[in-house]
Amino acid sequence: MNLFQLPGSPAAEQPEWAATAGGRACGVVLPGYRPVSASLAIAPSVSVVIPALNEAANLPHVLGSLPEWADEIVLVDGHSTDDTVAVARRLRPDIRVVTQRGTGKGDALLSGFAACSGDIIVTIDCDGSTDGREIIRFVSALVAGADFAKGSRFASDGGSDDITVGRRCGNWLLSTLVNRMFGTRYTDLCYGYNAFWAEHLRALAPDCPGFEVETLMNIRAAKAGLRIQEIPSFERSRMHGSSKLRVIGDGWRILKVIFREKFGCDQKEHSARPVPESITIPLLGVAAFGAAEAEQDFR
Repeated sequence: MNLFQLPGSPAAEQPEWAATAGGRACGVVLPGYRPVSASLAIAPSVSVVIPALNEAANLPHVLGSLPEWADEIVLVDGHSTDDTVAVARRLRPDIRVVTQRGTGKGDALLSGFAACSGDIIVTIDCDGSTDGREIIRFVSALVAGADFAKGSRFASDGGSDDITVGRRCGNWLLSTLVNRMFGTRYTDLCYGYNAFWAEHLRALAPDCPGFEVETLMNIRAAKAGLRIQEIPSFERSRMHGSSKLRVIGDGWRILKVIFREKFGCDQKEHSARPVPESITIPLLGVAAFGAAEAEQDFR
């Protein structure tokens, strides 16, 4: 497993390379691992994909919130007419900028995924609503055994300062529909904060151009039998600019994707595999070291 835990369990359970220094319990990280928090070190590389369209004003906050241990930042520019690309390169000289071929968020993510080289791929939004400091939660869930970590504004301590009553109701209705059709237990269907192992890209096969892409990936993750963990996330209000989401139009596209995945011609290619048994892991994907585990079932 790509997981390293600092001492906190009984001595008999400690790996032989665990050590104590300075009178404080700590761990000695094996070669190839790097610490990402006070209690976790990981081996897999992490790529962060950020779709952006005229988000120059939001980039200082968004890029500033990303963890230093992220190996690769991929900004997908949607043919911006402002200084999005210039600002990104000034703030992060090491950033990888990709220009999407078409239009729409789904198309942008597809371009970003193709450019990634990391073992783990994380997707966040560029409007300042998603907090890069939460990435540790998603990565921790993956190294603890999940295949797909999906953010949820309605699970546990998640929340939102941005979602309207209409969007909340629409999300609930669509989530309920997907849960009944595909046997899932999703609390949030239309959220852009997600992470997964790059090896599962073929199973997720995102092939839609718009905001329906998150719904499509959530459905295909379930149909592929991936181990899915919902991660509580707090959505903040957009910092600058206006949202590109259109409630009626994008809601209709999401509804069409749901029925296409259930009854469409590609049903054979993405046919459901046996549903794995539910398993429980701690909220952050690591041992709680004496604290109670936040029990959240996969699927």
